[in-house]
Amino acid sequence: MIFEQIQGNALVGWEALQNGETPRIYIGTATCGRSAGALKVLHRLNTELEERNMAAQVIEVGCIGCCYLEPLLDIAKRGRPRVCYSQVTPEIVPQLIVDYLVNDNPRPDLALCTIGEGEIDGIPNLFDLPMFKSQVRIALRDCGYVDPGNIDHYIANAGYSGLVKALKMSPDEVIEEIGRSGLRGRGGAGFPVATKWRFCRNAPGTEKYLICNADEGDPGAFMDRSLLESDPHSVLEGMLIGAYAIGATHSYIYIRAEYPLAIARLKTALKQMEDYGLLGDNILGDDFSFRIEIEQGAGAFVCGEETAMIRSLEGKRGMPYARPPFPAVSGLRGKPTAINNVETWSNVSAILQKGADWFAGYGTERSKGTKTFALAGKVTHTGLIEVPMGIRLREIVYDIGGGIPEGKDFKAVQTGGPSGGCLPASTLDAPVDYEHLAAAGSIMGSGGMIIADSDTCMVDLAKYFLSFTQAESCGECVLCREGAMQMLEILTDITEGRGKSGDIDLLLELGEAIKSGSLCALGGTAPNPVLTTIRYFREEYEAHITKKQCPARVCKQLISFYILPEKCQGCLICMRECPVDSVIGDKRMIHVIDQSKCIRCGICLNVCPSRFEAVVKVTGEGPAVPDEPVPVGSWEKV
Repeated sequence: MIFEQIQGNALVGWEALQNGETPRIYIGTATCGRSAGALKVLHRLNTELEERNMAAQVIEVGCIGCCYLEPLLDIAKRGRPRVCYSQVTPEIVPQLIVDYLVNDNPRPDLALCTIGEGEIDGIPNLFDLPMFKSQVRIALRDCGYVDPGNIDHYIANAGYSGLVKALKMSPDEVIEEIGRSGLRGRGGAGFPVATKWRFCRNAPGTEKYLICNADEGDPGAFMDRSLLESDPHSVLEGMLIGAYAIGATHSYIYIRAEYPLAIARLKTALKQMEDYGLLGDNILGDDFSFRIEIEQGAGAFVCGEETAMIRSLEGKRGMPYARPPFPAVSGLRGKPTAINNVETWSNVSAILQKGADWFAGYGTERSKGTKTFALAGKVTHTGLIEVPMGIRLREIVYDIGGGIPEGKDFKAVQTGGPSGGCLPASTLDAPVDYEHLAAAGSIMGSGGMIIADSDTCMVDLAKYFLSFTQAESCGECVLCREGAMQMLEILTDITEGRGKSGDIDLLLELGEAIKSGSLCALGGTAPNPVLTTIRYFREEYEAHITKKQCPARVCKQLISFYILPEKCQGCLICMRECPVDSVIGDKRMIHVIDQSKCIRCGICLNVCPSRFEAVVKVTGEGPAVPDEPVPVGSWEKV
């Protein structure tokens, strides 16, 4: 009865908002929107409305996923769908207000799409856009639609109905429901959630803990941050359900301090839950009591590993420890502890709201449901997506991601963050699920997906990812600490022209040793970028070692810049812009680059007038050029 009253009030407010005479204006103010200027747009919007004495409800929402189109602003009028406008600037705001709010012209020429039911001529629906057509949004179901700071918005859209359903079931029945859904942990290895919960529930002892892993540290990954900023209650409801199932009364959200907006919105959400009786003692009048604390991490990548996270929560240095016993049996403070990541908890609340069979209807036989991915790198549509498990990589890169910018060729995709693998074009038709990614030498990870184009050096890319994991190693394991450093030194030698015969085989030997001998998943997966780039792009390693060439012309020590004597007009531009005075020559003289001074910054190439194209970037032996400046035109006569 308590929740029915809460839900009834929320629904009344939601209906009044949706069907009221007052127009609604939504603006995305998650981190991606803010970085693109959303707060300036918001300020201009409020100023314009005030100066014109116009009534409108301005609602801040989270990220809908198409980060490359931020700032996003939606306008909704009674009886019509929301009209979404992209890349909005403060200067466009007055125009939209006058055209749509005053003159009832939705400006199809400026609109991106409509959101929700209903049509407006000339404007496509959100899910007709290529980026959204193949998406199925479960974890991200409310992101960009509701105000993350208003619990009533979440409740009016079936929020906390999953908790109410769970409280009418026994804990074992809840675990069974999660088991039938096939949900696997979305934080990395994909361990079955129900199995972990069952271990924890059956472990001896009455005091048990639950942890939400929000320590997202992968370069190019922002799934957890965006979800917490856009729909924190979906995660918190999942945690309540999990706590009830395993018998926990206390929980921690371990989140890195670099996520201030996510932390702020979590704190607001927790206060609202307390006010509504959804947190604390006797939740919704039931015997179930539960509390959640926010613990800010210092940003150590290794603390994403559950045992290192536990040590950090205990006030110790974040270093992994040997298992077994696993945390589900002996974790935080020696008590049984269930740990799942942000996306997993959001899926839990959705499963209890709509049922296990509904969730299991998506995905593959062994990888059920959907997965969120952060698309980054050399792809047209950067942002956050959620797709059914088993979708092909090609569909993600080309249909959803819009392909490679500037018409360049796809070269590789790095899945699973810095610990994942680099997969080539030959794998584009492979399904994206736990099994197929593992067979290809990569991992699902938390969902980072970085695209590389034809201008990418795969040896340099492997070095970049390994340098990250090597720096983030806690140093506890000798193989991880020393082996990763040795691998990085070998890669550095290769990219700087000091590679030698046998380096590739040594990298393979070291990589396999680190994988098999490291204590935690950081060391166990750190060599993946190197091993997969050797597996799929060995010829690039061989070119660096045997020919001292970088085929992608990326590795600075293996490239040179030359001025073509037959094209140089002696205009002095490159000489004036060179930061180290390596260009020699006078006006109307063919310029020469002193290779002993050149730092290979490429400024000369960038500033050379396009009508001349006299500067070239080469790897290996360069063209024939004068030893010293000679008059323009004289080289052609030689």
